[in-house]
Amino acid sequence: MKSAPRGQSTSTAEVTNVSAHGFWILLADEELFVPFAEFPWFRNATIGAITRIEWPSLNHLYWPDLDIDLSVESIRHPDQFPLVTRVDP
Repeated sequence: MKSAPRGQSTSTAEVTNVSAHGFWILLADEELFVPFAEFPWFRNATIGAITRIEWPSLNHLYWPDLDIDLSVESIRHPDQFPLVTRVDP
């Protein structure tokens, strides 16, 4: 007997607070802080852009207005995901 295919996820991500230092995201029963010092792409974003968040899979968050994709693990453990930039000569 085969199981029926999974339905669409009903879990949503929600930005619960924004401060001068970062913002908080509620993922199911876990709240995570996203500091602007670690995630500078959000620093000058509007509140509307920050709060429009999608959670397409358990370890993936997406901000469509900012075209930013982040792993949930990178928010939990930013020290394990150092920012790297490359400057072309």
